[in-house]
Amino acid sequence: METIRIITLFSAVAGLAACGDTLGEQAAIGAGAGTVTAAAIEGDIFTGAVVGAAANIAYCSRYPSRC
Repeated sequence: METIRIITLFSAVAGLAACGDTLGEQAAIGAGAGTVTAAAIEGDIFTGAVVGAAANIAYCSRYPSRC
């Protein structure tokens, strides 16, 4: 079970590397990664989605050349 969690977390982080071209895409990709991460660590899925979306939007706004 621990191996599945680690793979899921790495997949979620890798998902954030694909920022998205529009604000909506950035929010959706971040929300997806946050949801997967929250599920992997048995956290609140809604909170994970909100935090993931906000984090991805903030990252893409701060570093647009990396997205």
